[in-house]
Amino acid sequence: MKIPELCAMGFYCIILVIVGIYFFLKNRKTTSGSAEKDYFLGGRQMGGLVCALSAGASDMSAWVLMGLPGAIYLQGMGQVWIAVGLIFGTIAAWLFVAPLLRRYSIAANDAITIPQFLSNRFLTPRKEILLVSAVVFMITYCVYAASSIYACGTLFNTVLGMDHTMAMRIATAVIVMYTLLGGYSAVCWTDFFQGLLMLAALLFVPLMVMAMISAPDFVQPSGIVPANFFNFFSSGNNDWQSWAVIISGLGWGLGYFGMPHIIIRYISIKSEKEMRKSQIIGCSWIIIILGTACAIGLLGRSFFGDSFAGSTDESTLIFIQMVRDVFDWIGAHTGLVTICVFSAGLLLSAILAAAMSTADSQLLASSSAFASDLYKPVFRPMASDREMLWAGRFIVAIISIAAFMIASSPDCKGIMGLVSCAWAAFGSAFGPVILLALYWKRFTYWGAFAGIVAGFTTDIIWYNLLTETTGIYEIVPGFAAGLLAAVVLSLLTAAPGEEVLKIFDKSRNPTD
Repeated sequence: MKIPELCAMGFYCIILVIVGIYFFLKNRKTTSGSAEKDYFLGGRQMGGLVCALSAGASDMSAWVLMGLPGAIYLQGMGQVWIAVGLIFGTIAAWLFVAPLLRRYSIAANDAITIPQFLSNRFLTPRKEILLVSAVVFMITYCVYAASSIYACGTLFNTVLGMDHTMAMRIATAVIVMYTLLGGYSAVCWTDFFQGLLMLAALLFVPLMVMAMISAPDFVQPSGIVPANFFNFFSSGNNDWQSWAVIISGLGWGLGYFGMPHIIIRYISIKSEKEMRKSQIIGCSWIIIILGTACAIGLLGRSFFGDSFAGSTDESTLIFIQMVRDVFDWIGAHTGLVTICVFSAGLLLSAILAAAMSTADSQLLASSSAFASDLYKPVFRPMASDREMLWAGRFIVAIISIAAFMIASSPDCKGIMGLVSCAWAAFGSAFGPVILLALYWKRFTYWGAFAGIVAGFTTDIIWYNLLTETTGIYEIVPGFAAGLLAAVVLSLLTAAPGEEVLKIFDKSRNPTD
């Protein structure tokens, strides 16, 4: 254990809690507007820069610093297709979903959650979409948050020698504390700073690694590079495996159309002008983050050789070891050992940032879905704003406990496995429905309901029965099934009424 590293990470956690307390006290003094909207959506007053980095940070969990570089280090360039799919998906979501969803959510009776938007869009009091969405949210966010908690445990265990389970308990407590206290504003602002920290780490470390490799005293590590490691179009032992990897990698991009904790950021942006700023910043940030993450995976082979090639769990540690080696090298050449170790702790907090920025967004999205889409409409129609806030805070605690139990289970699939499961489930359930809701006038309530159910169900069945045999990531068939079911049921049911079509037309016009 290195004490300066521990101090740096402890300092970072304290800052997060302070941010949560600040927004808790600030929200208590706020008397204007809706307390519910302020807590769950920041009052639709978030700036473009904050929203862009918050959306990116809540998207890029610890897997971008551990899972993705590890996969590329272990299996080669074929894994880069995941990054390619995510880049295309991000750009498409910012350009074709973000501005229209913001306008449409305002036109649809000022909806503040994705399930609420889907219900309001059809001007119906029916609760089926709210109920099925709440079920999907509860199940999937437990798995998604577990990946972030697991990553925090791995970080503290590897860097500080702390017991893995104890580390996960501490991380869960910190995440829950500032999410409960500050709500959406606290989450966005902490995500903003976490996004900057992730960017700094991913830009600095590869440059320093290349400098170390070029230094005269660098000793080339031993190891054999696997066949086709540098072949962008080849992965596995046969042509079908290569095509399956490419299709699956590009399929990751479909997730952006249905990821509630990401697309909710689009709704909270305060103006069309800020939206344009967010689009530029958000797309640029994701390209840099994913590009440098891939570079770390490739550099790992030259820097470490086969040292971390024993298993998937070992390969996820290459970024952590790179950071420590880089600052040990700088400290040895400058004599500033303590300062460099502390700086390493700050950059390693980027992994903590990546994990926590995703977990807090997921917890808040599940909280808002439970309070606004299940608790009030089903159980307590007359619930006050304050009662709904506390109901939401209660579900944050419940999901956190469930996520911790999943992460600490002996059968846990690890960071990349948990993220891929949750990402596919949300993309399959909500991706086709969101796109059709925004762009198809003939879309109906029962089409949306069928799309959610068919996409989610197909995703689960494919994951359990066909993913290993086909090699195709379950989001691809899940998205296709959800889209087909939504279109077919819409055409088989009555067309939307005149008022629904008026809202659709109204959403085409800028709101400010």
